[in-house]
Amino acid sequence: MQFETSPNYLLRGLLAVVGTFIIFLGLNVGLGGIQTLGWQGGAADFLIVTNAAVFDVRDSHVRFIGGVWLALGLLMLAGSFAFQRLRSVLVAVAFMIFIGGIARLSGGDLTLLLSPDIAPSFLFEIIIVPLLGVWFTKAERP
Repeated sequence: MQFETSPNYLLRGLLAVVGTFIIFLGLNVGLGGIQTLGWQGGAADFLIVTNAAVFDVRDSHVRFIGGVWLALGLLMLAGSFAFQRLRSVLVAVAFMIFIGGIARLSGGDLTLLLSPDIAPSFLFEIIIVPLLGVWFTKAERP
């Protein structure tokens, strides 16, 4: 892989930081399932399984979603090294994260979305990531 050079150091650095954080979250959920590995704190029990067969199916789906999140983080990290080549992919990733944030609204509890436990993620997904997507499209081209 040939690394690209451009004056977009701030953008590339931000992509590396955001990508690494998303990788961390993806591993936490992908390897830990519904209960996660507890890397985000709060290892308290919050779940009682009353139907193991259904739980196992849902847990498998959550692990898949964690793996997808991991892959999106890896793409963002790769974009910090190969921004020009991955620009359109990064715009698509930003759009996907924005749509995921909007999907949170389907829970119908705005108080929860604005709580300290969810608000940082939610606001990142619906405000910061779209701004990053615009930056990706407008960043200097070689």
